[in-house]
Amino acid sequence: MRGVSMPTHQYAQLAEAYLQARIPTPGPLAGRPKPQIPDIVSLAMTTRAYTRVVMRLRAQAESEARAFARSHVSPVSSPRDGHGQVVRSSSSRTPSPTSLYSHGKSSVSSAKGAFRSPLVRLHRAPLLRVFVPSPEGEWLSDSSVVECEAELKRAGVLKLLRVGDVVWDVAVGDEGNLGRMVWDGSYLVDLDYKYSRMGELSPYFHSLAFSPSYFHRVIRTGVNPVVNPGGNPIVYLDVSPWGQELAANLQLLQDRATTATPHGTLHSVVHWLHRSSFTIRPPVSPHHPHAYSHSQNLRLPIPNVAGFFIDPGWYGTVIVEAEGTNEGLADFQARCGPGVFPPRADNVTSKMRNEKEKGSRRVYRVLREKSRPGEIWIRAVREKERVM
Repeated sequence: MRGVSMPTHQYAQLAEAYLQARIPTPGPLAGRPKPQIPDIVSLAMTTRAYTRVVMRLRAQAESEARAFARSHVSPVSSPRDGHGQVVRSSSSRTPSPTSLYSHGKSSVSSAKGAFRSPLVRLHRAPLLRVFVPSPEGEWLSDSSVVECEAELKRAGVLKLLRVGDVVWDVAVGDEGNLGRMVWDGSYLVDLDYKYSRMGELSPYFHSLAFSPSYFHRVIRTGVNPVVNPGGNPIVYLDVSPWGQELAANLQLLQDRATTATPHGTLHSVVHWLHRSSFTIRPPVSPHHPHAYSHSQNLRLPIPNVAGFFIDPGWYGTVIVEAEGTNEGLADFQARCGPGVFPPRADNVTSKMRNEKEKGSRRVYRVLREKSRPGEIWIRAVREKERVM
């Protein structure tokens, strides 16, 4: 298949050759032979076929995951013997979740039967392709974005797209996040460049609707040695519905971190930070009130956001970190919502700063090096970290 075997950087080279061939030749050079014009129709059809294959693989992966979940539903009642007594295990120890032998043969069979593809991963955003040469260069114009949407329609996948699907115009290039856009349900939305020169997810999207790792390696994250040495991605969350819980768990702690100097030298420093946490609990099945249900019919809506639901990847404890300064505390208190903390006595300077930072109170970074399933670490990002 050409869409898989062809290196992605060749699309940009062929698009550049096509655009150069369309430039009128000056009079003295008119007699020279023109370079061969690439067949862009064939390249566009290649990306359409690639996109259809990716969508087909995603449907297959989700279908197999649903079938596997139905076939491995554990019974609610405990097994009993012929006399009605509950049969107990010979060992009282809880099996280790990482032990292959504690799960018996089911874990071996599930590992062998799991869906695997280099193009699609479950609970990750698909990277769809279109081929639209951009006369404006690396930045797509409005007409180029509309043409990318038309390419998706020509590929026949418009009705299969979901909010959060990433579309890449491979004709722009393979550097950073060039040509990458996110589908919002109706249109393609460009990335946001306020806190990263490579581009991050737009604040138009609600990050709780996607798993914390949904865009990992699909939207590339830039590394900043000063404010983002770990390459942690930006997410947009409104934590005010859990403001009371955050206020009750707030602590001022000392933490050790590694920072880089402008010369590239790494230093281990001790600094103060504010840390708190809140819990996102899964919805409870009405039939089994003491057991959590992972059914698709039981979803937790995002507070104050109509039509969107919290992804199960956020279920558990969310730990929030903020600067250990007075300004960092004031910013954290403002994020918790009005009425959670006593009102602060603000002067003219603090009022101007609060008004300026009001738009950044939903901005956080996921701390990948600390996060794990059931425990997500995020750090508050303030206005001073903006790069654009």
